[in-house]
Amino acid sequence: MEINDLTQAERRVWDAFPRGEGVDFRESLDEEAADGASWGPERTVRAEVLMALLLSGPSVAGQVAGLKIKGAKVTGKLDLKYAAIDVPMRMRGCWFERKPGLYGARLRALVLTESCLPGLTASTVRVEVVLRLSCCTISGPVRLAGAQISGGLFLQGAVIGPVGGELAGEAPLQLNHASIGTDIIAFGLTVHGQTRINGAVVGGQINLDDARLHTPGGTTLHAETVTVGTDLRAMRAQLFGRVNLTGSRIPGQLNFAYARFVNPGGVALRASSCTVGEVWLRECDTIQGTVNLRRSQFDLLHVDPETWPGTVRLAGLSYRAMSPHLPAEQRLPVLEREESGYLSYTYEQLAAAYRTAGDEGGARTVQLAKLRRHRRTLPRPARLWGQLQDATVGYGFRPLRAVGWLLALLLTGAIAYGIDPPRPLKPGEAPDFNPVFYTIDLLVPIISFGQESAYAPSGWHQWLSYLLIVTGWILATTTAAGVSRSLQRQ
Repeated sequence: MEINDLTQAERRVWDAFPRGEGVDFRESLDEEAADGASWGPERTVRAEVLMALLLSGPSVAGQVAGLKIKGAKVTGKLDLKYAAIDVPMRMRGCWFERKPGLYGARLRALVLTESCLPGLTASTVRVEVVLRLSCCTISGPVRLAGAQISGGLFLQGAVIGPVGGELAGEAPLQLNHASIGTDIIAFGLTVHGQTRINGAVVGGQINLDDARLHTPGGTTLHAETVTVGTDLRAMRAQLFGRVNLTGSRIPGQLNFAYARFVNPGGVALRASSCTVGEVWLRECDTIQGTVNLRRSQFDLLHVDPETWPGTVRLAGLSYRAMSPHLPAEQRLPVLEREESGYLSYTYEQLAAAYRTAGDEGGARTVQLAKLRRHRRTLPRPARLWGQLQDATVGYGFRPLRAVGWLLALLLTGAIAYGIDPPRPLKPGEAPDFNPVFYTIDLLVPIISFGQESAYAPSGWHQWLSYLLIVTGWILATTTAAGVSRSLQRQ
C-alpha cells in the first residue's frame, strides 16, 4: 500500500507505528465503543491498512514497533489468518465493522479492551504474551478453541452474545481444548449462551466471580475434563442452565460460594468423576435442579444443608471432611434424596467424615440412620426383627437402652413377686425366696441363682414369668447382634 493512499486518520496510525506510539481518536474518556457505527471519517481506519502495517510495516532502528490505537472505527475485515505478527496489537475502545479473523495466527500480544466486535475467529491462535478482551461487547461467537496463550486471558466485564442470524445456536464463548499459561480472569463476565471450555488446560486459576452465564434449559458452562493449576472460582455467579464439570481436575478450590444455580427440571450442577481439593458451596441459595457428584473425590466439601436440592446423585462420592460441622441429624435428610434410592456407601462416607472430625457420636447417629433406612428395603419378617433391634439396643449403637429395659423389667418383677411370692416346688428344701434374684434368673438366660428352679409361680404371675423369660432372650440376642456389628465395624 502506498503512503499516498492513506486518509488523515490512517496516516496518523502509520506514522506512529514504527515507534510503537499511541494514537487516541476518542473525543471523551467515557465514550462507548458501541456507538462506533456513527463515528466519522476523522477516526475511521481501514482494516487493510492495519494488515499492511502488521505484516510489513515500517520500522525505526532502536525503536519497538507496535500498533497502539484507541477509539478507532475499523472498517472491512481484519483478516490475519495464519499470519505471524511480531509486534503487539493494542486496539482499545475500537469499533469493528466485521469480526477479525486470526485463525492459526501467531501473535505477540492482542489487546481489544473495551472494544465492540461482531465476533472473533481465533481458533488455534498462538499468543506469546497476553490476550485481553476485558469489557468488550461482542455480539457474535468468540472462537478460541485450541488457542495457546503463554500468558493470561482476560475477559473481565465482557458481554458476549446472544448469537443471532445464521450463527444462532453456536456457543458464544469457545475455549475448548485451549491452553492458557497463567490465568483466565473473567470476573463480571456476561455470556448469553454456552461458555465452552471443555478440555482446556489452565496453568493458574479460572476466575468467574460475579459472572452471569445465561443459557436457560441448556448447558451454560461446559467444562468437562478441565485441568487448572490452582482454583476455579465462581463466587456470586448467576448460573442459568446446567454447569457441567465432569472429569475436571482442580487441586485447589472449586469455589461457588454465594452463587445461584438455576435449572429447574434438569441437572443444575454436574461435577461427577472430578478430583478437587476443596468444594465450596457456602451460603448458596437452594439449588434449583439436580446435583450430580457421582464418583468424585474431594478433600473438603463445604455446603450448608439448605443448599441441597430435592434430588441428588451421590453414588461413589468420597470426601475426607465436610464443613461446616453440624449435628448429624441436619446432614442426614440429603441422603434420603438420592435418586437411586438407598445407598449404603453414602451413609458410610458421611460417618467417616464425622470420625475424621473426631465426632464419634455423629458417626454413630449416621450408622444408626443407615440401618433404619436399610430396614425399609427388607421383607416384612426382617423388618420386624430390625425394629426389635432398634427398639431394644438401637442396633448396638444405643446399648444403654438394654440396661433401661432390664432395670424396668427387674423392678416390675421384683415388686410383683415381692408382694405375692410363688410357691416352692419342694417345701423345706428351697432356698429363701428373693424377688430380685428370682426376677434376674428369669431375665438373664446365662445366669442362675437357683431361684427359678426352686419356685413355681401360678396364675398371672406365671404369665409374667413367661414374659420375662421371652424378653430376656430377645434382649440377649439383640444385644449380642449389636455387639457383633460394632466389632465388625471396628
